[in-house]
Amino acid sequence: MTSELDRILDQSQRWRHAGQGVALATVVATWGSSPRPVGSHLAVNEAGEFAGSVSGGCIEGAVIQEALAAIADGQPRLLEFGVSDERAWEVGLACGGRVQVHVEKLDPAVFDRLMRERAARQPVARVIRLSDKAAALVTAGEAIGDPELAAGHREALAARFENGQSGALDERGDVFARVYVPAPRLLIVGAVHIAQALAPMATMAGFDVTVVDPRRAFASEARFPGVALTDEWPDDALTRLAPDAQTAVVTLSHDPKIDDPALAVALASPAFYIGSLGSRRTHEMRVARLTELGLADRVGRIHAPVGLDLGGRYPSEIAVAILAQIIQVRYKGPAR
Repeated sequence: MTSELDRILDQSQRWRHAGQGVALATVVATWGSSPRPVGSHLAVNEAGEFAGSVSGGCIEGAVIQEALAAIADGQPRLLEFGVSDERAWEVGLACGGRVQVHVEKLDPAVFDRLMRERAARQPVARVIRLSDKAAALVTAGEAIGDPELAAGHREALAARFENGQSGALDERGDVFARVYVPAPRLLIVGAVHIAQALAPMATMAGFDVTVVDPRRAFASEARFPGVALTDEWPDDALTRLAPDAQTAVVTLSHDPKIDDPALAVALASPAFYIGSLGSRRTHEMRVARLTELGLADRVGRIHAPVGLDLGGRYPSEIAVAILAQIIQVRYKGPAR
């Protein structure tokens, strides 16, 4: 499943490649109730077609007009809108608020670099000084454009790369960063019945999902429609897929010949979550086997029995518990 952000950026690229001017509007600040979070995008081409949203529909018309003007004159804009209580109810809010939106014409070189960094699963940010609308594209190793970042800004940006949240880099709110981090991944080892429920759930939650199982009868398109599958041996598959800090790994086969090799690779990686299906007794035996492989100092990273204790027993209920724990660890850390 393609994310909303990918759809917006990919559509912008298609318009660009078709020779059209494109502007990108970004929510940079909100006060009170707001229908769209900070970082939300609205892309507009020179024909007035658009993708994405910066509100529930209450300011889109005005933003599109400003985007068309930005395409025409090349000048960025910083817009601020108040949403009345009456209008807020119409778009599903309990009360009104204010929203600030930055609009800029896409620079082809900058946008191409942004798309390359995203394709390579590298963190990248569009940093904007709102007072004068100077903007830079900042990667882990360099900054392209102005403004130059002070040490405090770089520290704040590093933290935002870590948590994946866009927002201000200073107390005044003058320097804003729209961060783009790799989509979280979920690598599921074992194409079992729980995986059939977990894969689509995780996809809906925004994860890039891959199911690994050397048993081709299990890892079939018929059983996992639309899901990336591989029938490689799990250690080979995980070595190739290279779990990073945005990756969760879950082993579900309940077969040590399949699960253990995957766990050995995952434990040597910076994966933010590692979970394994099985009872406490099963996990004790698993720990003993992994300890024999020299992983005694790492087995504590494994969440087992896997998932939050929600009391469910059906495959779909276990899948909910697993996904809930993955999300909890992603945002709140490994405390259990």
